[in-house]
Amino acid sequence: MENKNCKSGFATLIGRPNVGKSTLMNKLIGQKIAITSNKPQTTRNRIQTVYTCDEGQIVFLDTPGIHKAKNKLGEYMVNAAERTLKEVDVILWLVEPTTFVGAGEQHIAGQLKKVSTPVILVINKTDTVKKEELLAVIDTYRKLHEFDEIVPVSALSGDNTDTLIEQIFKYLPYGPKFYDEDTVTDQPMRQIVAELIREKALRCLNEEIPHGIAVSIDKMKERPNGKVMDIDATIICERDSHKGIIIGKQGSMLKKIGSAARYEIEDMLEMRTNLQLWVKVKKDWRDSDFLIKNFGYDKKDLEM
Repeated sequence: MENKNCKSGFATLIGRPNVGKSTLMNKLIGQKIAITSNKPQTTRNRIQTVYTCDEGQIVFLDTPGIHKAKNKLGEYMVNAAERTLKEVDVILWLVEPTTFVGAGEQHIAGQLKKVSTPVILVINKTDTVKKEELLAVIDTYRKLHEFDEIVPVSALSGDNTDTLIEQIFKYLPYGPKFYDEDTVTDQPMRQIVAELIREKALRCLNEEIPHGIAVSIDKMKERPNGKVMDIDATIICERDSHKGIIIGKQGSMLKKIGSAARYEIEDMLEMRTNLQLWVKVKKDWRDSDFLIKNFGYDKKDLEM
């Protein structure tokens, strides 16, 4: 019998790039699904993760950060994020604990005025400030938008995340769960593997190659014995000079990226992994509709 008191619905996490959306998502779900990096624009797709408990189910959409678009990929990311605002039951706007409200926050506040969806302000990184400083932050944001709830949290330590879950459920409709109890994401495994490799590349590489890389999985096949997964993947970059940096001296950088990624992939797949990495140059792939689609993004999502 379905629990009559069960609530199920959709929540989206929005915020300027780098405020800790993916870290919060991973903390709430208790598993690593969304990739995290200290470089902006790490999340390119709407990663859908699922939180299930006795009370019901929250399907989280972790969107790319809302920002002013500079190219086709930028447009895709912004459109994906902004369209989500109208499709969900509750919006979580994640901000840092500072009274400085920049152009990025002003832009998001403007977008929120266009929708009637309930908005919870989530002030992240509370472990970095004193309590009295937090009050000033709350006061500043209250003047910017009429929030339904304001919840301070630390995504890193998990502090107050249980309160956040309670507040989200408040705004979800009653109804059956969308996914099985053990589902944590609807992302295809190949896509998660590609994102993990990209995360490791972002972490290992210098600032000059922040967003200009994509990863395509050329082969992902389990051996007949069921003990080893063979994965061939290509890191795509925009310039010949980038290719040299990604490969590194005598292949040292590529080896570093590969071993860091393999460790996490094996942990996730719970089997040994034979990971082979290549690097290719595709100039201006971020402005090519064909290549954007080729790397797992949908052309339809470029159109509002």
